[in-house]
Amino acid sequence: MGSLSPSINPRLVLQANSYDPISFRRVFGPVLTGRPAKSDMTSVCKRSRCLMYANKNSNEDMINCDPEWKSKFKEDFEKRFNIPHVSDFFPDAVSYPSTFCLSMRTPVNEEFAEGYPSDEEWYGYINNDDRVLLKVIRYSSLSSAGAECIDSDCTWVEQWIHRAGPREKIYFKPENVKAAIITCGGLCPGLNDVIRQIVITLEIYGVKKIVGIPFGYRGFGKEIDEIPLSRKVVQNVHLSGGSLLGVSRGGPSLDEIVDSMQDRGINMLFVLGGNGTHAGANLIHNECIKRGLKVAVVGVPKTIDNDILLMDKTFGFDTAVEEAQRAINAAYIEAHSAYRGIGIVKLMGRSSGFIAMHASLASGQIDICLIPEVPFELHGSHGVLNHLKFLLDTQGSAVICVAEGAGQSFLEKTNAKDASGNVVLGDIGVHIQQEVKKYFKEMGNPADVKYIDPTYMIRACRANASDGILCTVLGQNAVHGAFAGYSGITVGICNTHYVYLPITEVISYPKIVDQNSRMWHRCLTSTGQPDFL
Repeated sequence: MGSLSPSINPRLVLQANSYDPISFRRVFGPVLTGRPAKSDMTSVCKRSRCLMYANKNSNEDMINCDPEWKSKFKEDFEKRFNIPHVSDFFPDAVSYPSTFCLSMRTPVNEEFAEGYPSDEEWYGYINNDDRVLLKVIRYSSLSSAGAECIDSDCTWVEQWIHRAGPREKIYFKPENVKAAIITCGGLCPGLNDVIRQIVITLEIYGVKKIVGIPFGYRGFGKEIDEIPLSRKVVQNVHLSGGSLLGVSRGGPSLDEIVDSMQDRGINMLFVLGGNGTHAGANLIHNECIKRGLKVAVVGVPKTIDNDILLMDKTFGFDTAVEEAQRAINAAYIEAHSAYRGIGIVKLMGRSSGFIAMHASLASGQIDICLIPEVPFELHGSHGVLNHLKFLLDTQGSAVICVAEGAGQSFLEKTNAKDASGNVVLGDIGVHIQQEVKKYFKEMGNPADVKYIDPTYMIRACRANASDGILCTVLGQNAVHGAFAGYSGITVGICNTHYVYLPITEVISYPKIVDQNSRMWHRCLTSTGQPDFL
């Protein structure tokens, strides 16, 4: 199953003085999706396409390379963000009146498979042409904090994406649906909440055959039986953390997974996971199309790291930040209760910079926040250790919050990978702990260092109210999207509205912290830390 992960495209890296032809999509795509343009990049025109090259002497990020670039940008955007529909691949696909109508609570049965018998027209459906604005800030200058501009003049171009929700027409008869739910990767608060809402919403549509696939993609193996699900089974599952279905990394090959789906008669698959899991879901979607299978594959982004592109936040993130406060508060009390006390908290997650930043802001107890996207030095006059000495001399104690992926250059690389194909990261928390102890011991004035790693406390806890609501709406909209005939999509929240996005766009590259963002600036203001370079 590790072979599915490489379908995530790497970040674009251009070497100085080398030329790289880039299509219109790749030139404007980074700006569109919130990826900051490099300050030393210049665009030049050639045959209605663009060439980008590294030029360290240039202060321009982008110039117009085609008089018609704006219309081409819109056309390209609409094409890329047009979500796949079963009618695109099955022109003879038939639609039916929706069986989802809250004006009439009669359970669906064979007599009413074509729709609920209701004398009233219900105005709760979403029109297929409804859209949500992707970007809402109109930047006036490239120098504005966090600016995401399409050209050097920061020309405003509206970018619309599909609104999520129930449609008046559906493309699957409920009595013919067998829906499967799968949870992959690591644990995350809210998994059970999403599972519960998917099951409940499927039953409201009238689906009778609902199963859970245990232990991620691995559950598609022949040796593991599926788990029958119903409202009765999942009624109180959200009251505890973890996943009713279990999680794991890795699993069978793509062909084996789709073979298993065919054998089981699964025609709706709901996949809960992060970037790698979504990459796998997209490959499953493509393989089903290749085989001529009418299957809806819908993702629900799951990550405590909040590192999914284009979305306001992912479920589990708020709970993770809240739970991290407990560890940070413990480190703070330990540090302030000791003579020359230093508390170190490591927050786990491949992109845990977002958790570290938000936890630092929420707690107000962090003196140093270290994240993967911002380089730092431990030693030297501007290093972390020298600043720690200053903090001990001036305030008697200090608290450090370090994200798991930070400072990997200080650690020995093993090139080891987990079952999902992710590089296994070194333990930066332990390294910093050892370096701090060594530094102050060699100075002849030891520090009292306390190290806390709350990793699995954060992952395994129950979702808080905020995440619980988010999970509820995401789970419901995932089912609405599947019945509406969409596949190869994921559901998320964008500018406070729920939307459907093509999986291909969501996994196009990793989402990382922008050093020029207002959020990172707020974190620096809160901690008061200097640049450690």
